[in-house]
Amino acid sequence: MDSWILTLITFIPLLGAVVILFIPRSQSGAIKWTAVGISFIPLVLSILLWSWYNPNGLQFPEGAQFMVNLPWIDQIGVRYLMGVDGISVPMVFLTTLLVTLSLIYSLFIENRSKEYFWLFLLLETGMLGTFMALDFFLFYVFWELTLVPMYFLIGIWGGPRREYAAIKFFLYTLVGSVVMLLAILAMYFATPGTGLSSHTFSMLAMADAGMDIRLGSVLAPLVFWGLFLGFAIKVPIWPFHTWLPDAHVEAPTAGSVILAGVLLKMGTYGFLRVLLPILPDMSQRFWMHLAILALISIIYGALVAMAQKDLKKLIAYSSVNHMGYVILGIAAAVAVSSTASVTDRAMALNGAMLQMFNHGVITGALFLLVGVIYERAHTRDLDAFGGLWARVPIFGGLFLVACFASLGLPGLSGFVGELFVFRGAFASSILITALATIGIVITAAYLLWTIQRVLLGPANPKYEKLPDADTREVVSLAPLMALMIAFGIWPKPILDIINTASTAIARMFG
Repeated sequence: MDSWILTLITFIPLLGAVVILFIPRSQSGAIKWTAVGISFIPLVLSILLWSWYNPNGLQFPEGAQFMVNLPWIDQIGVRYLMGVDGISVPMVFLTTLLVTLSLIYSLFIENRSKEYFWLFLLLETGMLGTFMALDFFLFYVFWELTLVPMYFLIGIWGGPRREYAAIKFFLYTLVGSVVMLLAILAMYFATPGTGLSSHTFSMLAMADAGMDIRLGSVLAPLVFWGLFLGFAIKVPIWPFHTWLPDAHVEAPTAGSVILAGVLLKMGTYGFLRVLLPILPDMSQRFWMHLAILALISIIYGALVAMAQKDLKKLIAYSSVNHMGYVILGIAAAVAVSSTASVTDRAMALNGAMLQMFNHGVITGALFLLVGVIYERAHTRDLDAFGGLWARVPIFGGLFLVACFASLGLPGLSGFVGELFVFRGAFASSILITALATIGIVITAAYLLWTIQRVLLGPANPKYEKLPDADTREVVSLAPLMALMIAFGIWPKPILDIINTASTAIARMFG
């Protein structure tokens, strides 16, 4: 079963989507609980994958674990090639967890519930496949598969401007995908194949082929920036971020959770899986460009978040800020620096990967909490709240923990990732690292101000009898709260997973 666990994790949600097609639309409860029940299967399998994974085993680009390598379209060198390493195992678990919790939260959905839950399971297959595919053809199929379900989730179940937000999300992502496809084809024609095809889409073969040299001094930078654009739009890095606030604000609550918790991570995963190991020379050549864009994203995202009055838009801009730390860690790991050791570079990558995982957990919880309060108050205007903690103490306590984790309070998971990023980046550029700490101060300011406006101060009489979070909502949030606390106090289980992968990449630049 070991070699097929990835296939089971990836395609069981797709099988579930097919099952839902045969359930009559009138049986809304059966549709919802079937989707939730099926989503538990890949979640349990992802936990098994985590427990079976050998941190000291094969890591990309030398190889991967639980690999499946079968012929698919031999004539053009396409194979069904899947595998995982320390980068992808936490992302697989995060994806299955957030999808299951999002579906539980969405049990109240009545409008076209069959299509809603069907699209969610289809989206899960696309996201999981992206994190496990080691053949670029397969990777691109899964990457594009995520685009269509999210487009409809925003466009049908979103807010008043849902059509605009859905089209903007689709067009931005599609532009990045098309440019990325051209870059993939350029690498394909530069990589020798085996068997019936003279070329291959294998990421392992491309990483082993010396792609920087094969592409040449003119084409290699173009390929790098083509891939960069596709991944940067997904992250999103400033200035490619403008689709994100609209998509988040208009998306349904569960859609925002998946968008922030998983889809954004596909972009940074692309940096770690593709750009660094396959184009190491170009990555090192342009590291300063990445670092400057990361710095702008950190400070700009924090400042714009502080200016927001819509709670959901505030959290959306905070994602630009927090994902900037991930890019800073990646840039620091490949920096041209005589003082940065392999340990420093690995630490920066560890911080980037921790931040990816922790941001998914924390921001996923924050968007769920926004949904909780919006369903009751029917507003996200921060000026309309105040004194809510006394009236909804369960919501208030959960909101407080999530905000403190997001601002990086020691003892919660947000602190650990940022600490590793700054520790690793310090050896590469003291100036950029020092400037990036400004973002921490601003982040603390806008989140503390948010807590004050929502939970503290004089109460709005309009919300005197506001009901507290119910069982469905608490069940959706409790696992995320547990992870924030557990990995904040004891991050060793996830660090053991990612550290060997980080070191394997860091040695390429040490």
